[in-house]
Amino acid sequence: MNYIRITKENIDKEHICCAMSGKQSVAKKEWLRQRFDDGLVFYRSEERGKCFIEYIPAENAWVPIEADGYLYIDCLWVSGSMKGHGYSNDLLEACIRDAKAQGKKGICILCAEGRKREFLADPKFLAYKGFRVADISDCGINLMYLSIEPTAQMPKFRECAKHPAIEDNGFVLYYTDQCPYTYYWVPRVQEVAKEHGIPFKAIHITDKESAQNVPAPVTTYALFRDGQFLTQSIQSDKKFLALAGL
Repeated sequence: MNYIRITKENIDKEHICCAMSGKQSVAKKEWLRQRFDDGLVFYRSEERGKCFIEYIPAENAWVPIEADGYLYIDCLWVSGSMKGHGYSNDLLEACIRDAKAQGKKGICILCAEGRKREFLADPKFLAYKGFRVADISDCGINLMYLSIEPTAQMPKFRECAKHPAIEDNGFVLYYTDQCPYTYYWVPRVQEVAKEHGIPFKAIHITDKESAQNVPAPVTTYALFRDGQFLTQSIQSDKKFLALAGL
C-alpha cells in the first residue's frame, strides 16, 4: 500500500478518509489546515477508505496532557475492507520513524481501559506494539505511550482530565471540529434536546488553550450528565434520546 501525506498544498483536492461529504468535510479540512503550522502530520492510504493516521507535537495537541517532547496521535483509524492487511502497522511505523527523526522522547495516544471503545485506539494493539499505560483517568480512559528515549519522563494527564467532573446539571457537551461527525451530529442533538425539553448545553472548543483545559481526557467529544463524564462516543439524535431515557 502506498500512502499520501496531506499538506496545505494538496488538502483541497485530496480526500481525507474520515470526512463525511459536503460541509462536514470542509470543517474538518479547515481544522487540519490551521494545525499544519503546529506540526500536524496526516497520512492516508492511496486507496480510498478509512485508513489514516493523524499526529502532532504533544505541546500543540488539543488534549489536556503534559507530554513535552512527545508526539501525540490524534487518530489512528483503519476499518472496513482496510482491516487485516497490516496497514495499522505501516501507519504507526511511519509515526515512530518521524518521532525518531525529530529526536522526540516518544509517542502517546488515548485508549479505553482494557478494551476498544468508539473513537479511541485499541489498547491490545498498542500493548502488542510496545506501548505502556502512562496515566489513567477516573472515567476509564488511559494515556498510553511508547518510549524512544528510555530515561524520559512519562506523559500524564492534567488534573482536569484525570478527574473529569463539572458543576453543571443536565447534559453538557464539549466538542471540537477535529472530527467531521461532530459538525453533523451536534446540531441535530441540540435540536432534538430542545424539542423534548432536555437540558443541554454545547461548548464548542475553537482554540488549543481551551482544549488543553477541558475537564475530560477527550476533547473531540466529551458528554457530561449532571456533572459526571458520560461518554466520548459521538451521539446521533436517536442515541442521545436513548441516553436521556426517551
